[in-house]
Amino acid sequence: MLLRVIVLALSVQGEEPFCKLWGNPDIPLLSKTGDFILGGIFTLHNNIKESKPTLNLNYKEYQFAETMIFAIEQINNRTDILPNVSLGYKIYDTCDTVPLAIKAAMALMSGAGEAQPSTLPCSQQSSIHAIIGHSASSPTIGIATLVGQFNIPVISHFATCACLSNRKEFPTFFRTIPSDYYQSRALAQLVKHFGWTWVGTIRSDNDYGNSGMATFIKAAEQEGICIEYSEVIYRTNSREKFLKTVEVIKMASSKTIVAFAIFIDMEFLIKELLLQNITGLQWVGSESWVSAKNVATKENYRIYKGAIGFSIANAEIPGLKEFLLSVRPSSTSGNTGLIKLWEDMFDCSFNTSHSKTCTGSENLHLINNLYTDASELRITYNVYKAVYTVAHALHDLLACQDSQGPCMANQKDTLPALQYLKIVNFSVNNGDYVNFDINGDPPARYDLVNWQLNVNGIIEFVTIGFYDASLPEGKQFIMNNNSIVWANNDTKIPKSVCSESCRPGTRKATKKGKPVCCFDCLPCAEGEINAVYCTKCPLEYRANKEKDQCILKDIEFLSYDEIMGRILIIFALLGALLSSTVTAVFFKFRDTPIVKANNSELSFLLLFSLTLCFLCSLTFIGEPTQWSCMLRQTAFGITFVLCISCVLGKTIVVLMAFRATMPGSNVMKCFGPTQQRLSVLSFTLLQTLTCIIWLVKHPPFPSKNISSNKEVIILECEMGSTVAFYIVLGYIGLLSVMCFVLAFLARKLPDNFNEAKFITFSMLVFCSVWITFIPSYISSPGKYTVAVEVFAILASSFGLLLCIFIPKCYIILLKPDKNSKKHLMGKIHVSPTATQFIHVYIKLIHKSKWIHL
Repeated sequence: MLLRVIVLALSVQGEEPFCKLWGNPDIPLLSKTGDFILGGIFTLHNNIKESKPTLNLNYKEYQFAETMIFAIEQINNRTDILPNVSLGYKIYDTCDTVPLAIKAAMALMSGAGEAQPSTLPCSQQSSIHAIIGHSASSPTIGIATLVGQFNIPVISHFATCACLSNRKEFPTFFRTIPSDYYQSRALAQLVKHFGWTWVGTIRSDNDYGNSGMATFIKAAEQEGICIEYSEVIYRTNSREKFLKTVEVIKMASSKTIVAFAIFIDMEFLIKELLLQNITGLQWVGSESWVSAKNVATKENYRIYKGAIGFSIANAEIPGLKEFLLSVRPSSTSGNTGLIKLWEDMFDCSFNTSHSKTCTGSENLHLINNLYTDASELRITYNVYKAVYTVAHALHDLLACQDSQGPCMANQKDTLPALQYLKIVNFSVNNGDYVNFDINGDPPARYDLVNWQLNVNGIIEFVTIGFYDASLPEGKQFIMNNNSIVWANNDTKIPKSVCSESCRPGTRKATKKGKPVCCFDCLPCAEGEINAVYCTKCPLEYRANKEKDQCILKDIEFLSYDEIMGRILIIFALLGALLSSTVTAVFFKFRDTPIVKANNSELSFLLLFSLTLCFLCSLTFIGEPTQWSCMLRQTAFGITFVLCISCVLGKTIVVLMAFRATMPGSNVMKCFGPTQQRLSVLSFTLLQTLTCIIWLVKHPPFPSKNISSNKEVIILECEMGSTVAFYIVLGYIGLLSVMCFVLAFLARKLPDNFNEAKFITFSMLVFCSVWITFIPSYISSPGKYTVAVEVFAILASSFGLLLCIFIPKCYIILLKPDKNSKKHLMGKIHVSPTATQFIHVYIKLIHKSKWIHL
């Protein structure tokens, strides 16, 4: 066995491989010889499977084929491109099936002829230098995969699947139509632009639909768009499958449908939609059907009214319409493909057995179909550009070989124009530039078209916007000012959302088990705004009324301009004026008995301190500053201690006079005028020292209170040292309690002379005000805290002023007859103890000698 293998190996060693045709290749429907042959693969017949397979002519694809021939003839008649060189063509029909497309590609590579043994080596070059086609992505994938092994370029005019941009799998593929990668992303931006966040999707079950929809869904998720359903259709599906898709559309809540499908599949779907009269839905389509004339019928307009989508820009090809109308069928080789078209258009037959015989001279000007219609040449123009692309590449190649132009490395001795296709760059008649990127794709530019019915009842594809992928991010999608027709017969953009947008002040809460586009609206907390989620405003900001943005909080403090501030100022000035008036009255009547008997020195000092108490309340009004904060608390503490010290001194004098009447008492030596002054000075000095230490160590300072009220910023004075503040207040409270107790003890001393009962009542008012002040101060919000403190200062000051001095002023001014020695000493019968008390009291409040009344 080993010997036999060795002998067999030696027998074949060194033999050249030979090419052999394994069958008879198909004859092209349209062909012409030339120096260079271009292949064409089109779907001239649609393979439609309903109850049984049928073949229908595809007039648009016939137009594509004739446009290829037109471009070749035009180039052959030019002298600036491929001079002295003729282009030929071989055009095959695939009947819209992948196997026939691959078979056509193999026929183009092999060449026509009978299968017979050949002694030629298989290294010989293909008779085809480039292939134009196919219109669909799936057949194109098969073609490009096959011919790519032989370095034969494939230039498609309508295969848009993004998968074909893979240079490793399809190294020889080019196209004159942009990749669906850009169209899918553009569709996602379009849906987002109109606010449709809840959509349904339909796709063709082929490479075009599956790849395009996959890219769209990925881009849609990035844009925040949710897919309610995703249905798959294909023309060979049973009717039951189409009915199921229609039922899904009927039951769905979304009002916008994105259809990434080829026009033939959409024709089958629309039949069922028409039968069930499913209208009013907003359709968004890919370029395969949204600008297809064979889909845009008046009957279909009921369903697709207002449809929008991206399409290749329309163009004009001068002379094409005349060429399309000038073709004639014949039985000559290379022109048999027109016979079937002619018979179908004129409903006749070249077979004499038919009732109506075709003459071949029928007038094409009377025919109005997709073949003769040259108003929409969006895709047809791509066929035209594809032919010119190959011609320019061949021209550059031949110029290199003739040493009349630049050459690419290692290309002078080779024929394929593949390398020159990669760098081709030229402009067509209308100024449109043709070039390819590294993936063989042209620049991605689209028109955004809208289905509208003109006055003649004809459907028009009105351009309402543009998309240019070469522009910067965010500026690629441009809308113009053309009015848009919507499916709902309204001028407003139709809504297609799962949940309505949340009102201001509420946030989105995703429903369990639902996409993010389906949500409930929950109220935001106080001080929060909502965009997608509730967001807390910065501390110095608050939510506006609509709760959609943060605004700076209002500044609040007790100002001079507001009514409450003005009222407090008026009362403060009124109190200071009243104190000054009483001082003036006492000074004028200083020699009268009632003034002398009431310790005039302490009285004047008390009136002065009360004036300061009234005026210190003014420091609490206005915007807090560093100086006002320090002044208001210290001035309040010192002036009130001075005031209470004077009252306390007057009260002690009364008690000491009563004690002096007792046998053996030496009180006169302990509490004379000098001691009275020292006591007032000592009490006040102690408070002053406390305030100085407070200001040096931890002084009060202005601050912004943003926690008490979430709506405003309260400007207030921080105490600095809380301990020092409470010491100051506690000291005032201690002196007030002492004064109240002593005055209470002296309240029953001789009536006409004793002022202890007035001091008792005044201190009762004073203590009541400050006891009430504490809870009010703590509970009052914002500027009202300061207002309560000012009110307490004024109320306690008025209490002292009115209770102690007004009764005396009443006697001095209105009852002068009672301002006498007789009234001061009491009635006619005065007890010895009372008389002695009066003499001692007068001795205490005057200098060291007795006054005889």
